Amino acid sequence: MAALAATAGLAGCGTRSAGPAPSVSVSQDPNDKSVVWANWTLYLDYNRKRQAYPTLERFEEQTGYTVEYREDIDDNVSFNGKVAPQLARGMDIGYDLVTPSDSLIAPWIKKGWAAPLDKANIPNSVNLLPELEDVPFDPGRVYSLTYQSGFGGLAWNKERVPNGLRTMADLWDPALKGKVVVLSEVQDTVGLVMLDQGVDVTGDFTADQFMNALDVIEEQVQNGQIKQIKGNSYKEDLINEQAWAAIAWSGDIFQINAEQGDKWDFALPESGGTLWSDNFIIPYTATNKSGAEAIINYYYDPAVAAEVAAWVNYVCPVKGAREELAKTDPELAQSEWIFPTPELLAQAQVFRDFTADEEREYTAAFGRVIQS
Repeated sequence: MAALAATAGLAGCGTRSAGPAPSVSVSQDPNDKSVVWANWTLYLDYNRKRQAYPTLERFEEQTGYTVEYREDIDDNVSFNGKVAPQLARGMDIGYDLVTPSDSLIAPWIKKGWAAPLDKANIPNSVNLLPELEDVPFDPGRVYSLTYQSGFGGLAWNKERVPNGLRTMADLWDPALKGKVVVLSEVQDTVGLVMLDQGVDVTGDFTADQFMNALDVIEEQVQNGQIKQIKGNSYKEDLINEQAWAAIAWSGDIFQINAEQGDKWDFALPESGGTLWSDNFIIPYTATNKSGAEAIINYYYDPAVAAEVAAWVNYVCPVKGAREELAKTDPELAQSEWIFPTPELLAQAQVFRDFTADEEREYTAAFGRVIQS
């Protein structure tokens, strides 16, 4: 995992500085043993037969907490739209713990919507990979800890697309018209097109360069090549074969293969893929902060982190997890998608953080394409 240093930090390239949380009066009952956690779909080990999350069950048994686990994050923009008005007013949003992406974490920290973490309650935080300890949007990790990281790239149905996908041009093949779904995360979908156009998404790209890439997406929507732009639910389109190809996230494809049969494949485009992180963060209006910190601490235990990694197949941020995984699945412990090699990392870029003006302009422009 030392190879992660080559990415100049998996956790993003934001320039915003952390600020103190606003003063807010939220009830903190020390006897409250219930915690509400909002996460993405297919993002925690799951026993389909019992319809249960094994690691979460053990956490409840060991600690006495009861966790209401909600797969409520479909994409960062829609999730933020749902909770931002309440956060701005100092109101409880109904979650004690959330795991959005760097692109959302940065403005939350700047606005003071994140509660500072009490590391005394998270002793396992020392297991965070050194490469992730000091990130631009949260120096010293005062407010956040990485949950998982992953890649944005190309996915396809191996039966329907036997020759696979290697370039963005392959995705626009007329044979796939109406059978392509792309992500509603602007950094991944527009980012891959920008990379295909030779733009460095880590640097000071221009508005014209962003809009040029967005024009490609809009054209493919208008001509019917792209069936839909979706959040996490894009996986259902692949499973039911409404879509044969996608701009997708790495771990998702391995998960649906494990559950549905080995029908899909994933690769980074020859022009490069995106690299991102999702982070544990406690809203400053949380009513059970200590319970949320107990969850974070638990999932930073290397053995627990290894169990989650074996199921989600995303990049694991916890030191010692690879060694733990090797005890139960030596082959999976060698997966470059969970523990990336320098060669794989060199094929991906971390999309830089938007300025406030860019956030408004680019998100609005992308939103218009989604609605078109």
